[in-house]
Amino acid sequence: MAAMNAVKDYRRIEQAIHYLTAHAREQPRLETVAAQVGLSEFHFQRLFQRWAGISPKRFLQYLTAERARELLQSQTSAFDASLGAGLSGGGRLHDLLIAVHAATPGEIKTRGAGMTIDHGVHASPFGECFIAVSDRGICALEFLSGARGNAALARLKSTWTAATLRERPAVTQTVVQQVFARRRRDGEPLHLLVRGTNFQVKVWEALLRIAPGRVASYEDVAAFIGAPQATRAVASAIARNAIGYLIPCHRVIRKSGVVGEYRWGAERKRALLAWEAGRSA
Repeated sequence: MAAMNAVKDYRRIEQAIHYLTAHAREQPRLETVAAQVGLSEFHFQRLFQRWAGISPKRFLQYLTAERARELLQSQTSAFDASLGAGLSGGGRLHDLLIAVHAATPGEIKTRGAGMTIDHGVHASPFGECFIAVSDRGICALEFLSGARGNAALARLKSTWTAATLRERPAVTQTVVQQVFARRRRDGEPLHLLVRGTNFQVKVWEALLRIAPGRVASYEDVAAFIGAPQATRAVASAIARNAIGYLIPCHRVIRKSGVVGEYRWGAERKRALLAWEAGRSA
């Protein structure tokens, strides 16, 4: 029941974000937005506070391009800021250590022969998600809209064609709880297994250096990895990230401050950014 309520809550949040984004210049009143999602002003305020930790009015401030530009301009480098805060090696996310392991050439060549991958669909603060886990680590985390779980599974199969895939939500539920926990007490890192070119892996590792509540431009990422002329290649690598949220491609925006595209939906990207900004303020 709680899981279903979480998904229902997020759908309303996403609907509200869509409306707020479309009508930001009008600065809609609270009761107007509440009516759009079928709630009273009182219940909408409570829902927003419970989910985002901040008021709808404050949240709206984080959704604007002006706010995004301020974030880009207020720091010499998103990467310098995160490193200065003590973020090392694999990066960090709400006190959650991330360790990235690239698939070996042998694993890539054999498409995962001998590997067993468990997968499941679960509720998250950002709607339903599909997660896949091997003994080497999490190898997929996708947010779902509607009945797209089959599409996520198809992508997993096409990436690891020779692996044994098992639907085991009882196993993956534990991992999902770890992923979205606000804090981890045992200090054990979450391991990710990524499959990509050396360049793509380098880009994904760079994204882990961007702290929650911060953003970087595609140009920032390209400069950080020592390829300032490769902005388009960086954007392509980011678009191919198969592990959402943990490899935070949502923290990369256009230099103009425009949020831009996101493979799991522009509203969800705005939700992720504003949610993190609210908790980092």
